Amino acid sequence: MDLSLLTLAALTFGYALVARRLAEGIITPPMVFLAMGLCATLFFDAPDMHQAEEFLHLLAEFTLVVVLFADAAMMRLKRGDRPGVGQAARMLVLGMPLMILIGYLIARPLLPDWPVWEVALLAAILAPTDAALGQAVVTNPKVPERIRTALTMESGINDGLALPAILFFGCLAVAGIHDGVQSSWVVFTSQQVGLGALVGCAVGAGGGWLMHRALATGLSNDLFEGIGVLALAGLAYLLATELGGNGFLAAFAAGLCFGAVMGERHPFILEFMETEGQILVLLAFLTVGLTLSFDGLAHIQPVWLILILASLFIARPLAIWLSLTGTGTAPGEKLFLGWFGPRGLATALFALLVLRDFDRLTHGEEILLIAFTTVVISAVLHGITASPAANRIGRQAKPIKGLT
Repeated sequence: MDLSLLTLAALTFGYALVARRLAEGIITPPMVFLAMGLCATLFFDAPDMHQAEEFLHLLAEFTLVVVLFADAAMMRLKRGDRPGVGQAARMLVLGMPLMILIGYLIARPLLPDWPVWEVALLAAILAPTDAALGQAVVTNPKVPERIRTALTMESGINDGLALPAILFFGCLAVAGIHDGVQSSWVVFTSQQVGLGALVGCAVGAGGGWLMHRALATGLSNDLFEGIGVLALAGLAYLLATELGGNGFLAAFAAGLCFGAVMGERHPFILEFMETEGQILVLLAFLTVGLTLSFDGLAHIQPVWLILILASLFIARPLAIWLSLTGTGTAPGEKLFLGWFGPRGLATALFALLVLRDFDRLTHGEEILLIAFTTVVISAVLHGITASPAANRIGRQAKPIKGLT
């Protein structure tokens, strides 16, 4: 483990030395770290890589907790009165369910031997998007602000919205069997979703109030706010898990309530996710590459590739097109918003979560392999098209009247 982690650390430092120059081209940070993970499996012995994977899996799980909490908490900071909020709302409220439905309709005939609910589970796992794979879009000033806002808000929130659907379909897929104990899927789903949301809201609202009072009275300061926020995300996750709820959903709910209570008085979260948080995200992509490996890619079936490409080129664009109907959004802009729904961190880590928590799935390993392969393909396709498409939409986009 020492040699493998040492080498990965050295490669990460080497990337940091040339990151700006690479960012000017079509090579994105997620692409680099996915490639590092994949290539590492070729040069290190299996026992060493297994130990490294265990360490990085824990880190990836922690990353998902932090990202869910931070994305939810930053909703108020990101929103304001900027244009694009209306588009983001439609893409979330209408586009997300449509994405899952269309994904299921595409996958069902391609996977005829799979149980119905496992196909639905796969469709839900492939629905969340990740702006990290399209940074050239959301950070390019040539792209109209409403488009950048819509994509940023959507990707920041849709992972939390997809989680209840994933838990629901997962419970139906295993017919209520969880950790070897037979129980009603209604009871289990209620515990996972209900307790998770309840614990998260209580921790987030209570923690936000205490943090606000501590800052207002001088008992604490901004320097220690960051420690408190990270601890609060972990507290929501651990407490919900201990009580039988879903810890990831609790982290998202905690972030929502924390952001509502604190208002715009928590800039630390935004600063953290733009700096140190990116380290966690990139290490999570490294984990995807390590877990998948080239051996895993060799087992990909042609029908799975058809499914993955259909998810990227049909399901997402069609869902976004339908969700924005009647808004006055130009056809080219609809296609742009539909295309830039890259699958990334949430898709990969939700697949790991499902494989761990629903170990009675008949196609759990296949779901994980399809999800990870989708992330790799998405990283390449969205990475190389981000800059050219951003420049093009910047020249073509026109203002939309009446839509914020």
